[in-house]
Amino acid sequence: MTEQLAGRIALITGASSGLGAHFAEVFVAAGARVVIGARRIDKVAELAKRLGEAALPVAIDVTDEASITVAYDAAEARFGTVDTIVANAGQSNPGRATDIAADLLRSTVDVNFTGVFLTAREGARRLIAAGSKEHGRGRVVLIGSVTAHMTAQGDSAYAASKAAVAHLGRNLAREWVRSGINVNVLQPGYIRTGINGDWFDTEGGAKQIAGWHRRRLMPIDALDPTLLYLASDASAHLTGAVIDVDDGQSL
Repeated sequence: MTEQLAGRIALITGASSGLGAHFAEVFVAAGARVVIGARRIDKVAELAKRLGEAALPVAIDVTDEASITVAYDAAEARFGTVDTIVANAGQSNPGRATDIAADLLRSTVDVNFTGVFLTAREGARRLIAAGSKEHGRGRVVLIGSVTAHMTAQGDSAYAASKAAVAHLGRNLAREWVRSGINVNVLQPGYIRTGINGDWFDTEGGAKQIAGWHRRRLMPIDALDPTLLYLASDASAHLTGAVIDVDDGQSL
């Protein structure tokens, strides 16, 4: 992998496992220095140890604005201003709309929408203060989901929160279009990660896979080329996009 992100300082939330941990590995391999955050500090500390001096583990609860501020402070103290933000933290609390508890609904929205908003906003504030309008290198990637425009059973809260992320991305792109910050939304299809647990090993999960045109899950590295492009200087003229990478699962 070429050093496509050489010189960049990235903050990735939800980096304790799954896509977030994978993104951290990909970014370091591409030449970036990364701040990897999650509530499970032990997990990101283990990951940082493997990644070496280019990685800084921080505790982040994306539902807590003070926690986000502390994480950005730590990033600046170690590396400098974060110019590349990947708002990846998310959770799923599946259940039919008639059954899901109100506290689980609030938790889903708090992490998947409010946490994304707060993470992006704090990064943008600091980028603007550091002169992003002049250098134009600000990159914000919000990790959504193709469920934002799909319907299913028992997924209403998660899907609606991801639809909100898609619209948030376009609105933030419009707000910051003259501030040197590009904001795009990457909407993955189904990948086996901790968020879907062992669902795809069940009969229901097998039926879901069989219903897709290509009858397969995506590998975890399927997002890498698109994410690297969105985080790099090469995407200077792309902002406000909502991009599906789903192997045709939503067709």
